[in-house]
Amino acid sequence: MQSESDVPTAVTPASTYRLQLRPEFPFAAAEEAVPYLASLGVSHLHLSPVLEAVPGSAHGYDVTDHSRVRAELGGEPGLRALAAAARARGLGLVLDIVPNHMAVPSPLRLNLPLWEVLREGPHSPYARWFDIDWEAGGGQVLLPVLAGPLVAGDFAADGDVLRHGEQEFPLREGTAGLPLPELLAAQWYRPAWWREARTELNYRRFFTISDLIGVRVEDPAVFEATHAKVLELVRDGVAAGLRIDHVDGLADPERYLRRLRAAVGDGCWVVVEKILARQERLPPGWPVAGTTGYDALHRLDGLFTDPAGTAELAARYRAFTGQPDWRETASASAREVLTGDLAAELAALERLVGPELACAVRELLIVYPVYRPYPGEPDLPSRALEQAAAVAGAGAVARVRDLVLRDPSLGARFAQTSAALRAKSLEDRAFYRYAPLLSATEVGGEPGDPAVPVAEFHTYCAALARDWPASGTVLSTHDTKRSADVRARIAVLSEAPELMGTPGGPDPQLAWVARQTALGLGEVPDRAPRLAAALLKSAREAALRTSWTDPDEAYEAAIAELAAQASELRPDLPPAAAAAARANLLGMALLHLAMPGVPEVYQGAETEYRALVDPDNRRPVRFPREDLARLDAGAAPRGPAKEKLALTAALLRLRRDRPGLFTGYTPLAARGPAAEHCVAFARSAGLVAVATRLSHRLAGAGGWRGTTLALPPGRWTSLPGPGSSYEGEVPLADLLSALPVGLLLRAD
Repeated sequence: MQSESDVPTAVTPASTYRLQLRPEFPFAAAEEAVPYLASLGVSHLHLSPVLEAVPGSAHGYDVTDHSRVRAELGGEPGLRALAAAARARGLGLVLDIVPNHMAVPSPLRLNLPLWEVLREGPHSPYARWFDIDWEAGGGQVLLPVLAGPLVAGDFAADGDVLRHGEQEFPLREGTAGLPLPELLAAQWYRPAWWREARTELNYRRFFTISDLIGVRVEDPAVFEATHAKVLELVRDGVAAGLRIDHVDGLADPERYLRRLRAAVGDGCWVVVEKILARQERLPPGWPVAGTTGYDALHRLDGLFTDPAGTAELAARYRAFTGQPDWRETASASAREVLTGDLAAELAALERLVGPELACAVRELLIVYPVYRPYPGEPDLPSRALEQAAAVAGAGAVARVRDLVLRDPSLGARFAQTSAALRAKSLEDRAFYRYAPLLSATEVGGEPGDPAVPVAEFHTYCAALARDWPASGTVLSTHDTKRSADVRARIAVLSEAPELMGTPGGPDPQLAWVARQTALGLGEVPDRAPRLAAALLKSAREAALRTSWTDPDEAYEAAIAELAAQASELRPDLPPAAAAAARANLLGMALLHLAMPGVPEVYQGAETEYRALVDPDNRRPVRFPREDLARLDAGAAPRGPAKEKLALTAALLRLRRDRPGLFTGYTPLAARGPAAEHCVAFARSAGLVAVATRLSHRLAGAGGWRGTTLALPPGRWTSLPGPGSSYEGEVPLADLLSALPVGLLLRAD
């Protein structure tokens, strides 16, 4: 444990760098990367979950023990050694914590609280940890952990446990000598085929994942037990910040966050993983610095999306595949998921409101326009109420709305179900079904209207600087379906729809997805198997021809062949499109790192980083140490990868060394025939960022054609490297002659 004098004063990070820990990349490996990451310019390392998890877990969100740091990563000594090494280089740590759920692991005894509940039932002191509807289960917890239907003869009592092959379950005291059928009936749980979870599950889970059981952190005793180790790490200065995973899964997010803030103090930087719809705003009363940044990701992606080309792609896509438009896709997906995958959750709500209001609660969930309501919030927008009332009747809808607002228990369960429904029906189904432009189907996005005008981007940034200046911002994460640089390549299709050609294959939908995915990934190592894995996941999530629960083996066998065919396509974009992809890649990186908020760089994304959906985006990372060293020694950055690295290092170092540059926000407007292709802003009075947007269309129209940008007063020098100087009104053709982006510092 560190002495009090060793504990640093917590500050808002200048930037964070996300590291995906796993047994193959433990704390010691992260410690080895510290010198490089310090030289890159980041101020904080953001670690994926560090508490004890299911053995071999590649992500750590399946927590089994909140009281211990994960042994497979090096345990608490390894974490504290990493913190000390980071501190020696001027870096802090941000921990990703998981308050919403724990694992239902194999073996079950790894989750001690759950094991005790299964052994002792509702009278266990741990029963308060979990949302279990004992009455709905006839006094038993459904455990959907069997590979097939239950056969009593497959079980055997062995001392104080019940065995089923390699699985073991705790025996309720006094039942060991009973005959098998009576023995099973006497337990506080019912082992079941995993398929029964869809309709019979009687505990709250994470989305539709039955081996992640919801935790009741709204209970003060449960909060204390599940947060004691994390709070100790914060008090000891091991952690300077916290990322709160899936805050929308909690019964009362604001109350939880207030309890957490009281425990960690005002100095700890706290952000929440919160998906905000385009017009939604973070509740102003939450005691946090902001979100993890998907709201920024959507705006940045949208800036580099051409609305005209997107509309053309959508029309071609619907004609080619026969798929409906976005609104119909989203609505159908919501209805499917709610009545299918989330049937158990829907049934729990229907029991709470009664059969006469069952239809109304279902329709309200389907039309709810954001992830969830919060306790005490006003009611739904009138349009959503009208939609629900058209099906369920105005009187029933009004009664359910009043119940949700008046009954805290019902309100919490409605909100938690709403959040799960939005995530599963949009991000995990509709976003895979509706594929005119894959770069638009990203977490927090609006595939039906993805383009973001420059004025809207400026309005968003100004509000961020004013209201949430320490909020996180991201471009790539462990949850993005495609990394930013893959999206940058796909977004070119919105400017040049003709590049899609006519995809081939027996399934037009998947052929379209394969074509865009192949163009986005480009020429990379292990291309064919990575494409095949991503396409298989896409097909299963879309659930049009196959699914996770009912796979079509013949159809899935053809996916590998389709991936191989897509790999044989020209992996590189034509020269004009490649130039546009470079402009997108560098423009997104520049704006992200210069705009308001605390930017996060995903591991490896300081250089060109092409990754698909997990687990592809959790592949081992190669840190470009040698490339950075050569750039620092004076080598010219050649090619998008090194250009991005030079730009990223320059901005991260400025954020770390001169934080005063990154205050305020002033939009700068270009003048001339190509003004719409420039997005520029000033931070404080000393830094200007300029990016080219929709550059493929710009080039086709003849370039900048005399378009100029008036710089703020003073003389400005371009970075990185020994740059040119500018002042006054500058022709964009001159300012952006070497790179499609400009980073300028005032000379004084």
